[in-house]
Amino acid sequence: MENRLPFNNEKYLTIQKENILKRINQFGGRLYLEFGGKLFDDYHASRVLPGFQPDSKLQLLLSLKEQAEVVIVISSNDIKARKVRADIGITYDVEVERLILAYKKAGLFVQSVVLSFYEPNTEVDKFIRRIKRHKVNVYKHYKIAGYPQNIPLIVSEQGLGKNEYIKTTRPLVVVTAPGPGSGKMATCLSQLYHDAKHGVKSGYAKYETFPVWNLPLNHPVNMAYEAATVDLNDVNMIDPYHLERYGVMAVNYNRDIETFPLLKDILEHIQGTTPYYSPTDMGVNMVGFAIDDEEGVIQAAKDEIIRRYFATKKGRLLEEASEEAVLKSELLMKRLNLTEEDRLCVKPALDLSAKKGCPVLSIQLKDGRIVCGKRSDLLTASAAALLNALKALAGIDDKMLLLSRNVIEPIQNLKLGALHNTSTKIHVEEILIALAIQANTNPMAEMCMSKIHELEGCEAHSSCLLAPIDLKTLGKLGLRVTEEAQSYFYKK
Repeated sequence: MENRLPFNNEKYLTIQKENILKRINQFGGRLYLEFGGKLFDDYHASRVLPGFQPDSKLQLLLSLKEQAEVVIVISSNDIKARKVRADIGITYDVEVERLILAYKKAGLFVQSVVLSFYEPNTEVDKFIRRIKRHKVNVYKHYKIAGYPQNIPLIVSEQGLGKNEYIKTTRPLVVVTAPGPGSGKMATCLSQLYHDAKHGVKSGYAKYETFPVWNLPLNHPVNMAYEAATVDLNDVNMIDPYHLERYGVMAVNYNRDIETFPLLKDILEHIQGTTPYYSPTDMGVNMVGFAIDDEEGVIQAAKDEIIRRYFATKKGRLLEEASEEAVLKSELLMKRLNLTEEDRLCVKPALDLSAKKGCPVLSIQLKDGRIVCGKRSDLLTASAAALLNALKALAGIDDKMLLLSRNVIEPIQNLKLGALHNTSTKIHVEEILIALAIQANTNPMAEMCMSKIHELEGCEAHSSCLLAPIDLKTLGKLGLRVTEEAQSYFYKK
């Protein structure tokens, strides 16, 4: 019998495409679609909605690629401040170039980048030259005093009229950005203003996966979104405008609800009228209609809330998250009666660490087995756990030695010698390289290598902070790792 996933990705793509096409036709042939979140690599959605593919949004656009073009918006302030996208560690300006190349490689049409809040600056001007090398046009948009409250100024030649008009050629214009606060909505409004001046019929819509408007306010999936944004002060709320107009409860978040009256007024000033009576009306997200197993997504969302709780506590230790963010994470846990030990890989790691007096990493395999590894003179806890997990998956006795000293010693000598490291402990990536070398002559190493793909989606927990190099490699393998907010890792 086929093992059905809780979320039906194929159904989602079908109804999402239909909804976007319907919205394009509603406005007479051109739609500016503000894309929130990530166009690809949406791993939060794939964790909370098992079955959702990380590149679902990209696949959706590819199904519409003959009708779609992409506009990327970046704030000049973010270029000057060298703002970094925290999840992948690159600056916003570099991320824009990465997005251009990734979209083009995928087959999407990208011909425009917008510089919002433009002011002449050496770094900004360098960025413009770099973008033009990609055969992409750059448009300058300017700060408007009193935005978004001063509507008479906004909807005038001294407001939106000062912005350069983006030349678009397709009915679906996807407006995206390297991160929040870049100016996507203002870019859409600017285009609507210029379209109206040129007699072009067009409209605006918003596409964000979370919160899911047609799930209850306190549904774990929506609470998981709050857990992911504790540092942004986003709060899920019942959309009062939607409830008043339709008598239907819909979930939105505070910023959209707060700005809706102003946005509605701006749209009416630009176009004379608007079909939108609520911020929920503006959305085109159909993700809530593709859930086949609600209990499955509820459990996945609870798991994500616990993972986010550990991540926030780690962020607080490293002074990357506020105490308020930690309190919000704790409150979300309490609202669902969740504890740390509801994450089944937590207790084994902590118990063994307390018993052995050293760092431990535990890995929960897909069949429920939990395998631990402790730090030794030879291996980091992560490397030991990985090796033990691969043995378990391959059916190899835990006591069996897989790695020859002839392979390990040259690695240790290199670390101490040419690389000038102070520790000879073998990390996860080095263990994988050693196994790959021995796989040619050692059948057991070959069996372990053949099982690496089965680690993807496994849960893991560390009794302390991991070495960044180990955490990065475990992430590449697809393990979902949480860590105790303790810096014991730094001790020898």
